Amino acid sequence: MTSNRKAYFVGAGIGSLAGAAFLIRDGAMPGDCIHILEACAVPGGSLDASGDPERGYSMRGGRMLTTDNYECTWGLFKTIPSLLRPGQTVYEETVEFNQRHVSHAMARLVDSRRAKVPVASMGFSMHDRLELLKLVNAEEFSLGRSCITDHLSPAFFQTEFWFMWATTFAFQPWHSAVEFRRYLHRFMLEFSRIETLAGVKRTVLNQYDSLVLPLTHWLQQQGVHLVTDCVVTDLEHRSVDGDLEVIAIQCIFKGQIETRQLDEGDLVFVQNGSMTDASSLGSMTRAPAKLEKTHNGSWTLWEKLSEGRPSLGNPAAFNRCIAQSDWASFTVTLKDEVFFNQMQRFSGNEAGTGGLVTFKDSNWLMSIVLAHQPHFANQPADVQVFWGYGLFPDRIGNFVPKAMADCSGAELLQELCGHLRFDLDAVATANCIPCRMPFITSMFMPREMGDRPPPVPPFTRNFAFISQFVEIPQDTVFTVEFSVRAAQMAVYQLMGITQSIPPVTPHDKSWHAQFDALVKALA
Repeated sequence: MTSNRKAYFVGAGIGSLAGAAFLIRDGAMPGDCIHILEACAVPGGSLDASGDPERGYSMRGGRMLTTDNYECTWGLFKTIPSLLRPGQTVYEETVEFNQRHVSHAMARLVDSRRAKVPVASMGFSMHDRLELLKLVNAEEFSLGRSCITDHLSPAFFQTEFWFMWATTFAFQPWHSAVEFRRYLHRFMLEFSRIETLAGVKRTVLNQYDSLVLPLTHWLQQQGVHLVTDCVVTDLEHRSVDGDLEVIAIQCIFKGQIETRQLDEGDLVFVQNGSMTDASSLGSMTRAPAKLEKTHNGSWTLWEKLSEGRPSLGNPAAFNRCIAQSDWASFTVTLKDEVFFNQMQRFSGNEAGTGGLVTFKDSNWLMSIVLAHQPHFANQPADVQVFWGYGLFPDRIGNFVPKAMADCSGAELLQELCGHLRFDLDAVATANCIPCRMPFITSMFMPREMGDRPPPVPPFTRNFAFISQFVEIPQDTVFTVEFSVRAAQMAVYQLMGITQSIPPVTPHDKSWHAQFDALVKALA
């Protein structure tokens, strides 16, 4: 059956790319039998990066990486050759890079006086500690659809810890208490070093160039068919003994309506929902357009599939309130070193050794990060690129009388220089490309059991979900690891692979990690 069956992936995000690799590596499926159908012109999904020195570089965002966790991700990339360093794997080049460029943020929080905020203490009161401990120790089922604010008092959200944790992981007070609790367990090692971000690891270049491209290159070498400009609109299916079986894929390929018939034994993997659906870019003179989820197909397809089928999840739990799931980012391309030099003097960190610099009194809760240069594969030596974002894009700025989402690139730079007390001359050569993302934290929205289906939903035969909107006990959404783990689980189950999947490392059970976290909480 393996030699005859085919596999179809709807969407070419990191989950689908990983799933295709697992089919080949662990399922012995020929690459020529695998088809990845992608609506955009390039693969990568939310791990995107593009541009050039003249038009400016842009990336909607980056996902935090660690080498202490991410068991499935690094297990995969230990077998994917590097495009930058012949003879090394992507994992090996990443480890070597981080040994040479060690993270130790020295300006994690900055206040309205442009002063570095002391962050040796997390700023907890005893009441904060007791509430946080109660939430950490709560049984997940007891939290239900509750928000973080249902368990922690208002004062907690003014602590140094909250400003650092929230901006590192993009949490909002109204997000899911279940997800917040999972992060505290999954990333307990980061709790004790959140002020320096010492546990954060970075790829050599941006995550598209360093992860997506080598994985895509390897897949294409195996014969995998990557079909772009292909929007999947529906899945035809039938009921077999009460189980859903997909029999055809309806799509629009290069503007033409097509139906791809499936043969007996073929498999379908769908990326249900998307954190970057309906995202849009602006320019130095124009704010990003405001789009709705109908502009892309991911949410619409999931809504069609799940209608009348509770076992396929509840997309409305995640996409119903854009005001609670959106934020805005921006990418800045510079053609001189003035801004980088001033920023490095102020922060005390060379580019690539610091972390997010968060302006805690910013109405937008703006943060920026200077990565090691170059950050793009085609970036010249005399060009610098940095990235930033704001968690409150609907609020009026401190220096620009507009909501962040309504600002052009030039206005974002004006606000940033205001917080830093830099003259605008520091960004005289800058090209700032803003980005609006209405669903970027939709996976953090409060939810109940069943709102997220398992990777292989019950009552299905040849069908699986791979996304940030499936249920994986103990693991945390908004990570590359979650997508890769979902893909591995789906592939192994549908292919009957008995090889074990790397378990989530229980750092929260380590006495050493627990002691370090306790010491940090009491500081």
